[in-house]
Amino acid sequence: MIEIRAIVTDIEGTTSSISFVRDVLFPYARKRLPAFVETHGDRPEVQHWLHEAAKEAGLVEASRQDVIELLLQWIDQDRKSTALKALQGMIWKDGYVAGDYRAHLYPEVAARLRDWRADGLRLYVYSSGSVPAQQLFFRYNEGGDLSTLFAGYFDTETGPKREAESYRRIAAAIDEQPRHILFLSDIVEELDAAQAAGFHTGWLIREPLAWPVEPRHHAFRDFDAITP
Repeated sequence: MIEIRAIVTDIEGTTSSISFVRDVLFPYARKRLPAFVETHGDRPEVQHWLHEAAKEAGLVEASRQDVIELLLQWIDQDRKSTALKALQGMIWKDGYVAGDYRAHLYPEVAARLRDWRADGLRLYVYSSGSVPAQQLFFRYNEGGDLSTLFAGYFDTETGPKREAESYRRIAAAIDEQPRHILFLSDIVEELDAAQAAGFHTGWLIREPLAWPVEPRHHAFRDFDAITP
């Protein structure tokens, strides 16, 4: 039996409900994004990501309002843009710190993460949300501050989540052989990519009616069912 030494986990649909991001975080950022850009647009880090958004869209000359409208459109489309995710993360930080919300976690997740870490497993996150947003998520959530359990965080700057090369980069970054890494996600295309890179995979299927007849990956209803 191959020893699992590290676990890399997705967030949405895996550790927490998709509805929290869709119904709480996205609307919060969308409502506040125009004012945030207007009041913080001169900050170097904000300027950087506004420029990157315009560059990604191919806008050679764009006003601040043009970029704001572009970002709002991308939020509505749930576009996996690194620039958008970075700006959303800055806005979400204000909400977390103010106590406007706490990140949702499925009931068993916090305890299982603590148990796995206590057993010596190294834990990592790979999500389309920016690294700062991931850190906020696991610091301000319903299960208590879990941010210190993780040895590292990865976002789309590492690469697309549905490409095997992204997982190879993660394995190299954490200095671990892919065959000793378990990747957890609810998205089968991400699991396919991780498997192609040599990772072990765990498919979180939390809705009983969604259970396939022949799962393409080892399937689990929750973290309690996983024994790495």
